[in-house]
Amino acid sequence: MVIEYYAVPGSVAEAARLLCGGRATIVAGGTDLTPQTRSGAKTFAGTLVNIQRIPEMHGIACDGGRFRIGGLTTVTDILENATLAADVPVLVSAADHFASSQIRNAATLAGNLCNASPAGDMCIPLLLLDAEVELASWVGDEVTLRRLALAEFFTGPGKTQMRSDELLTAVEFDRPADEFRAIYLKSGPRPALEISTVSLGAAANVSGGSAHGTRIAIGAAAPTPLRARATEKLVEGRRLDAALIEQAARAAVDEVSPIDDVRASAWYRQHLTAVYTRRALNHVAGN
Repeated sequence: MVIEYYAVPGSVAEAARLLCGGRATIVAGGTDLTPQTRSGAKTFAGTLVNIQRIPEMHGIACDGGRFRIGGLTTVTDILENATLAADVPVLVSAADHFASSQIRNAATLAGNLCNASPAGDMCIPLLLLDAEVELASWVGDEVTLRRLALAEFFTGPGKTQMRSDELLTAVEFDRPADEFRAIYLKSGPRPALEISTVSLGAAANVSGGSAHGTRIAIGAAAPTPLRARATEKLVEGRRLDAALIEQAARAAVDEVSPIDDVRASAWYRQHLTAVYTRRALNHVAGN
């Protein structure tokens, strides 16, 4: 479709009004949208809305023990933020694995989540942090906000629960406890500009060798990034010894449904899921 109208809103309210009716395309960094439209995988709507100049959607803050990251915050912003590095290093680690420096400078957090790739790098640490997304829309004569757990946000490859008249304005999560241990692992043949073959993260509050608040997230091994709920339940409250970690590795394989594609076979993705579960839980255990 030919773009008939180009808008650059200066506030969430202005952007939300432009999205009424759901006949607009949102662009921010464009690192996913540009190649997708060029390849024909996506087409522009009649209205193109550039949201880069909305100040309240930029930045990282922690207030009352809860982090808020604006949807337009770039991956480089996350990578270079000292507070995140101190309090949430797993999120900074994922940013460091993200594409290349040129793409990190443009790619936004909201864009990575809304692209809803099963292999999205920022999805895994945010799932470990039990993050929520904030979605804004224009209802009546004002902005209405709704919040949704990130674990419920993804519905399929490239699909989310965000409506066509909504805008992902921010991501929020609680500051982890001091005993929180987490790790992000990613497999690919190159260290940069690589889509994950499998990505996996594990986290828990560890006390006396036992895991509490256990979270395991897996990417590129199912139609969406996912929380491995059965594996988490298996581990929760128990000592992370070698036998339990081996049980968890087998359980995690049962929770994924990988496909064969140009990057890997389904079998290899299952194998990596088990390997990374062992490695991640050993890290969490301090082994």
